[in-house]
Amino acid sequence: MPSMNKQNRTIVHRLPFYYGWVIVGMAAWAVFLSGPGQTYSVSIFIDAYVEEFGWSRSLVSGLYSGATFASGLLMIYMGRMVDRFGQRWMSVAAGTMLGIACLINSWIMGPIMLLLGFFMIRLFGQGVMELVPNTLVPQWFEKKRGRAFAYMEVGGFVSSAALPPLNVWLIAQFGWDGAWQFWALILLVTYVPFALLLIRNRPEDYGLEPDTGQTLHRKNEETAVAKEPDTTAEASAKNDWTLQQAMRSCTFWGVLFCIGVPALVNTGLTFHMVSILGEQGLSRGESAFILSMMAMISFPVSFMAGFMIERLSVHRLFAFVFVLEAVALLSLLFTTSFAGAAAFGILRGVAGGFGTICIAMIIPTFFGRTHLGSLKGAGMTTTVIASSLGPLPFGLAFDWFGGYSEILIVTLVLPLLAMIVAWKNPAPHSAEPA
Repeated sequence: MPSMNKQNRTIVHRLPFYYGWVIVGMAAWAVFLSGPGQTYSVSIFIDAYVEEFGWSRSLVSGLYSGATFASGLLMIYMGRMVDRFGQRWMSVAAGTMLGIACLINSWIMGPIMLLLGFFMIRLFGQGVMELVPNTLVPQWFEKKRGRAFAYMEVGGFVSSAALPPLNVWLIAQFGWDGAWQFWALILLVTYVPFALLLIRNRPEDYGLEPDTGQTLHRKNEETAVAKEPDTTAEASAKNDWTLQQAMRSCTFWGVLFCIGVPALVNTGLTFHMVSILGEQGLSRGESAFILSMMAMISFPVSFMAGFMIERLSVHRLFAFVFVLEAVALLSLLFTTSFAGAAAFGILRGVAGGFGTICIAMIIPTFFGRTHLGSLKGAGMTTTVIASSLGPLPFGLAFDWFGGYSEILIVTLVLPLLAMIVAWKNPAPHSAEPA
């Protein structure tokens, strides 16, 4: 163990720049490789399942929703595991299990196997592979947290831009089973070993300060504390909420509602995007292009959002995101051409760029980083469960009404409510007594 600690310290201190940026790079790669478990990737496989097995959209949507809901129930437990075992070992476990999940998805022969496959990619892809980076980056950055998240989310935007057309090509060349095997290989070869080698949990473990990497002088600090109280440390401690403290706060539940709405709405839309745009005469490839375009728009917007959010109120910027979400839904409702679909994609891309940074920032900003695994675990539970509720109503609406207009109108209510909640939900002042 001492030799391992010495090796870890050497790796962290060897570079001529702050090791936190290596952490951001690994976090970005993890978010990219969460893609096989994300709806923008899975949606490309749906038509292949319907065509090969003759399943209805309601069946596939129901299995996906059920698997997502079940995986969401475990995310609080996964968050506690992050707090207990650290981000390094949880990264290795998540990458390994997602690779195995991709292999299981390549062996699907019936609905039960599809349910199991969906459950595993949602738990370890959408769930843990996103949870860990979102708890890791805030440990290494405080004042520069917004820009660090912006760089991390490059992985997510590149993933959502690249995977839809790449999956279309992989399925055409190797079949849907070969596409899943490709992602298993990528995960097990290019992520798991590097996660073990490069990921470290906290800068303080190696005598470094967050943001700068300057060396901590513990003895001098202890002497200074004995002479004069450190009001900054006291303020920081007051802002470090436990999950139990946060759950007694109305602010926390408002935050969870605002996190859940985009997960529900966007998962429902993305899961059925090929079908929704197909109603307007767009091909599978054109629909995949619209999904990619959203990510290409979100990519530069997220950088602007990352720097803006260091100077603006997170909850006010979040409210602006929901205005854009509502306008995007209205544009999709009246879309009749590729140009209209492109306008929807642009609006969704801008909303996604701002929204991704707001969602990443709001829990550590409001509730601190000491118990971030448990707090983010609750956020991921909300995200995953909310996303599980999105696809089925759209599938049922299509089977019952032969289209999506009715469900789009109903869905429009959610971002309007979230806009109001976000605007009236500022950061709490300090943690309430346990």
